[in-house]
Amino acid sequence: MQIYLAIDLGAGSGRLVAGEYDGSSLNIVEVNRFSNKGIEINGGIYWDTPRLFSHITEGIRLAVEKYGDQIVSIAADSWGCDFALVDKLGNVLGGHHQYRDSRSEGMQAELDSRMSQEEQYKHTGIQPAFYNSSLHLLSEQVKQSPCLDVVDRVLFTPDLLAYWLCGVKSNERTIVSTSQLYDPLNRDWAWEVIDKIGLPREMFGEIVSSGTVLGPMNQSVMDNAEATSPIKVVASAGHDTACAVAGLPMERGGLWLSSGTWSIIGVELDKPRTTKQAYEAGLSNEGGVNKSTRLLHNVSGLWIIQECRRHWLEHGEEMGYAELARLAEEAQPFTAFIDPNHASFSAPGNMPQRVQEYCRATGQTVPETKGSILRIATESLALKYRQVVTSLSEVTGETFTQLHAGGGGIQNQLLMQTAADALGIPVVAGPIEATSCGNIITQMVAVGELPDITAGRKLIEASVQTDVFTPKETANWDEHYETFIKLIK
Repeated sequence: MQIYLAIDLGAGSGRLVAGEYDGSSLNIVEVNRFSNKGIEINGGIYWDTPRLFSHITEGIRLAVEKYGDQIVSIAADSWGCDFALVDKLGNVLGGHHQYRDSRSEGMQAELDSRMSQEEQYKHTGIQPAFYNSSLHLLSEQVKQSPCLDVVDRVLFTPDLLAYWLCGVKSNERTIVSTSQLYDPLNRDWAWEVIDKIGLPREMFGEIVSSGTVLGPMNQSVMDNAEATSPIKVVASAGHDTACAVAGLPMERGGLWLSSGTWSIIGVELDKPRTTKQAYEAGLSNEGGVNKSTRLLHNVSGLWIIQECRRHWLEHGEEMGYAELARLAEEAQPFTAFIDPNHASFSAPGNMPQRVQEYCRATGQTVPETKGSILRIATESLALKYRQVVTSLSEVTGETFTQLHAGGGGIQNQLLMQTAADALGIPVVAGPIEATSCGNIITQMVAVGELPDITAGRKLIEASVQTDVFTPKETANWDEHYETFIKLIK
């Protein structure tokens, strides 16, 4: 038995999982789970990264206690964009800010004054967004932060954890690609953007490929975990979505969906698309494993349904997701539509009321029951998928014959079936643990246990169960799609 450890951090919680490999199959086991709550200090919002690292080292200790010297390697993945500035002594300068920190306010206009948005896209392939690392670093430059005078390196969240684990400062490509500071065509830092922002070039180090062995784990971490055998620290695919895509049992070039609170839908390509057409379609280019590109669009996923459930729970109506799915299935279809990405749905609050207000404001039938609200949210999300897939097809010139979906959202069978119906193609759902699977097979390639990611995907396919949702001809989805597009425009 060989054991590979994956640190999987989300914006609300984190965990350490073990990949048990017996030579023919891969089994995912959760070792420990912990919350990830930000802290507010003097108006700034930060991640409590030292506390996270203490939970990670505790997870390593538990894994050593369970598996002993069977552990081969460890790697971290996380959400994109967030970074820390580190000096030559390894000290974090100014804290580890969250992407929702207010310091980015007004920075998009400032960057636009220095370089047009279309030019930004040409150099980076990333759409403008408040969470882009470029804006947060620009704020440091605008306010003349002393941190920029003494910074040695910028390290993104997985890079920082890897540095604390093994002492090597590195920048892994997939996590760098989320920053709007990476040039996907030249596979290097987007120096034109960096220079316009006014950042010292010296803080940007060598970009390493996903699946790079950085070195052995620090002795101090080994001692705390009571480990006696060396453990390699790997720069896996640092971005969690890159891991999730790597963990889907599909061929390269496939159409994919990472489904959870947010839905990220895209296609795996050999080369980026930074054309005007891709820019106007709202598509972003992010790095994938094997030097691939993920051409994608972010869509609000199960967020609306989750917020509806939270609101009802606060008012004494406790319902599990299975009960919510039953109510949605029993409700009348196609009574109204919403745009899941509309700004009115972006913040926590009374989500059922917001759905009703949207329908009322757009002259549609206002849903009065829980089932109707949930049905509208589910069908609208599936139609949003179709809008994105249509854009992907137009930009790439490809016709897609199936969608591969992974993540916790695939447990919503109504959504998976509705997506298949709306797209008119089969949806292959699985694995739920796509992110951890992708992280682990990237490690296995890095240490030489597997020849390539293709072999890793075949291993996942042999190890996990997938469900196939075939389109049902029960409604005129073309007509409903036309109605949906007119409504959201």
